[in-house]
Amino acid sequence: MKPKALFLFLIIAVFSSCSGDDKKTGGNPVTEEFIRAADLSTLPEAESAGAAYKNNLQTEDAITTLKNAGCNTIRIRLWKDPATSHSGLAEVKALATRVKNAGMKVWLTVHYSDTWADPGNQTTPTAWQALSFADLKNAISAYTSTILSEIHPDIFQIGNETNDGFLWPKGKITTNEAQYLQLVTAASATIRSEAPGTKIMLHFAGMTGSDWFFNKVAAIDYDYIGLSYYPVWHGKSLTDVKNTIESLGTTYNKKVIIAETAYPFTLQWADWTNNIVGLENQLIPGFPATSAGQKDFLNALKSSVKSTSKGFGFAYWGGEWLSFRGPEATNGSTFENQALWDFNHNALPVMAVFAE
Repeated sequence: MKPKALFLFLIIAVFSSCSGDDKKTGGNPVTEEFIRAADLSTLPEAESAGAAYKNNLQTEDAITTLKNAGCNTIRIRLWKDPATSHSGLAEVKALATRVKNAGMKVWLTVHYSDTWADPGNQTTPTAWQALSFADLKNAISAYTSTILSEIHPDIFQIGNETNDGFLWPKGKITTNEAQYLQLVTAASATIRSEAPGTKIMLHFAGMTGSDWFFNKVAAIDYDYIGLSYYPVWHGKSLTDVKNTIESLGTTYNKKVIIAETAYPFTLQWADWTNNIVGLENQLIPGFPATSAGQKDFLNALKSSVKSTSKGFGFAYWGGEWLSFRGPEATNGSTFENQALWDFNHNALPVMAVFAE
């Protein structure tokens, strides 16, 4: 190497070293990464029943398979006092620890309920049902604080599919809008105070009505808009999804994430529990219920999100919900034909879409 070239090389090396030190001390904040997530809430229950997840026909931890595929965030639901241990604080904390040990982010979906919360069901936890409104706000703050101290999530979703609020009837938007806003504010303020690095998400199911909802919460302190998108319920137009993301993100100056989505790799079934999707007319034309069709759907959705100025990620829901109770189960999975693993529990080609 010539002397002049050597001198330039040394100068570049010195500046590169300084730049590295800046990053270590926070001089150059790391840019948030596009979220490529999977919800694994049922994984502990499936594993406890003996389910073995595979990759290339070899048994492999489901978290490892997703991590190696490029998934960078795991979404986990949390119920307050569930009827069983599943989705309770202890189980969720253990799963979150596994996720963090794998080097992935933890996204908590806090239902503020003892069971499933969705647009039609937002049941207040039994322990809180007799509380006054003032005491309910205090209970939310205390519970939120406990979650933060126990789990330290990267993303905290306040409620699940809260199209008409949560903690009904006190937090139902169409009948108690002001109270709903106070309840969400109580949770948000606790997160901001105790975990300022944690991102806050508010979640709406579908495209229709989403502007109405996010206009209602415009004064709330939060970071991410979360949307559920299932073609069977929310329409078959990816263009509508793209336009909704762009419109909401621009109007409310928020990053927008498809918080839940899924698509079938077959219309067949592996147990005697009726599946949610099982008919040709529930599919999007051009995306058949095949392993290739499932992969193409998720890839198209990912591309739609990335093509917008505010789209910031996606999460695949139910990918781990195999038919783990056996072929005769009538209380099995309604989602095994939309999972990320096939009926033999082997990872499907759709895993490739999690790649950066």
